Amino acid sequence: MKMSALDRVLLLLTGLLAAYQVAVGIDGLGTVPIIAYTIGFGVLLVAGLLIFILGFDVLDSPVVVVVSTIIPLTLSLGLVWQHLASFRTSYLVFTIVSFLAVSLTRSIPMQNKLPVIVLAVTHGISGMTIFLLPIILSIQGAVQPLFSLVGVGGALIGVGGLLLSFLKTGRPILSRETILRLFPTLLLLTTAFFVAGFKFG
Repeated sequence: MKMSALDRVLLLLTGLLAAYQVAVGIDGLGTVPIIAYTIGFGVLLVAGLLIFILGFDVLDSPVVVVVSTIIPLTLSLGLVWQHLASFRTSYLVFTIVSFLAVSLTRSIPMQNKLPVIVLAVTHGISGMTIFLLPIILSIQGAVQPLFSLVGVGGALIGVGGLLLSFLKTGRPILSRETILRLFPTLLLLTTAFFVAGFKFG
């Protein structure tokens, strides 16, 4: 599918927002959250630029499923480390094990449903963490209300990740053309909600 000029503009804006967040949007945090957020937004930046330069064909790469898992895992790890101190170690272990499990099930041909199950569990837990935790914290008054925008971004990135992942597994939720048509807008909105939530929350 050919990329339109509007798609390129949306991807460029996504890259600029992600670059801003890496450069100035995560100052003053602990070491682990800074590393986690830098990786997450760094992958968003690189992904946006690669699609901008190489077109939608880059999404056909077999590493897309693995890369699309890095973003929610690292962002959710940063949130848990910041706001749920008692779960830090257990969630760090979950993040590492999940990433290794997704990588392993994608590198070894399997005829069963294990790769899909691993992917769904990984995206489900990390995506729900990014979605629910900021909203719950906002309702409880532990953070500023606008921090809930991070949760909106989490919902969007969860949708985008699942769409791409199931497309790569040969079980697309929507047609390939529809997913590619929505992807630049979804990526920009996701990044914009994240940046706004972290900045104003």
